[in-house]
Amino acid sequence: MCAGPLGGRGGPSGGVEFVNLAVSGAQTREVLEEQTPVGLALGPDLVSVVIGVNDTLRCTFDIHAVATRLDEVYGAFTRQGAVLLTACLPDPGATLGLPGALARPLARRQRAVNAVVHALSARYGAVHLHAAEGAWLSERAMWSADRLHPGERGHRQLAVRFHALLAGTGLADGPAPSPEPGFPAPTRAASLWWLATAGTGWVARRCTDLLPQLLGLAADEMRHRARGTSARLDLRASAAVSAALAALSGAERADAV
Repeated sequence: MCAGPLGGRGGPSGGVEFVNLAVSGAQTREVLEEQTPVGLALGPDLVSVVIGVNDTLRCTFDIHAVATRLDEVYGAFTRQGAVLLTACLPDPGATLGLPGALARPLARRQRAVNAVVHALSARYGAVHLHAAEGAWLSERAMWSADRLHPGERGHRQLAVRFHALLAGTGLADGPAPSPEPGFPAPTRAASLWWLATAGTGWVARRCTDLLPQLLGLAADEMRHRARGTSARLDLRASAAVSAALAALSGAERADAV
């Protein structure tokens, strides 16, 4: 999550103050419980909430919980008057290059998260970026060594696209950020070192958390494909998204009574 005032309410020269509250590995629970109170206290004019992939990579994934938390976060900032920036995100199985049977369940989860983000972004009038598809996703130079997070070039690509959306709504009148990196790309040796150190720890954590469940999902995926009933898995995921959004609408109506 990033937050900060725009215009004259910024720093001493009347510029823009930027505050980055993002934490690597954070899930929607951390955004709601830890980052949102801090962000609200800043009284931002504009706030970006780009989250969801980490939830899909946990054995505790629950689209109902994700929808409820995002609804609370989005609602809190928009009620305070902040302009909300959101984005749908690519599925991690594809960016990690996992085999099909392992990638498809993660893709299904990410599509569910993106559907929730789409719906709630429309509900709260967010400036929403469609970042789940496009040629940039297959460009290796856009990604960091873990192939899960954008590198500098990838972050700049997102910044350029968000700037265009903000300019289209009259919220950005300055020059667009440069798409070209300001620092040299990490060397292959540096990338391999990261994978051998921090990357090893990440893999170990996922092996004890997500992997057992993911193997079960992959086995289920293969059984359905063998029977020609894979569409049932998609329908089940779509039904879960619809139920999660319907529950939020029902709660909103109840609060209004």
